[in-house]
Amino acid sequence: MRRLMLFRHAKTETDSPSGQDVDRRLDDRGRHDSALMGAWLNSHPPHPDMVCVSTAVRTRQTWDLIAAAMPSVKPVVEHIEELYVAELPEILTVIRDAAVHDPRQLMLIGHNPGLHEMALGLIKDGDPAGRKALAGNLPTGSLVVIDFAIENWNDIAFRSGTLATFVSPKLLKESHQ
Repeated sequence: MRRLMLFRHAKTETDSPSGQDVDRRLDDRGRHDSALMGAWLNSHPPHPDMVCVSTAVRTRQTWDLIAAAMPSVKPVVEHIEELYVAELPEILTVIRDAAVHDPRQLMLIGHNPGLHEMALGLIKDGDPAGRKALAGNLPTGSLVVIDFAIENWNDIAFRSGTLATFVSPKLLKESHQ
């Protein structure tokens, strides 16, 4: 059994000081939402054994805030340039390359539309409410957790995963009202 966690970076500023998209930083809401999601992850194991993070500033900041909320969790962390605005083939390659480290729980922190398309492509069944919520969008700061009945990441295939959970900052805030 393998678990894939697809996490879209949190909310960002509109422009970066450099004018480059890759340098855009989290805004106040993004920093708050990253910490909120990190706290949720900390209280909902299993935790990631390995985290692959896009090299964009916003994804690295998202991971740093998530990690700060999970101080006892020490996954292998790799910053992967290919995850920056990656499409399906690049994301699939990153997942399969993780087989070298053999994580049971793998988290990718990246961008739309690639992560949203990957989630929709991998999910066969699972949580109906989560599938409905995920159908139209993968909002910033959201997490998709997909389980696979495989023993090696090289065996991952489209339409083979079970949606275990879809959670977003908005859903967490609504559940606490």
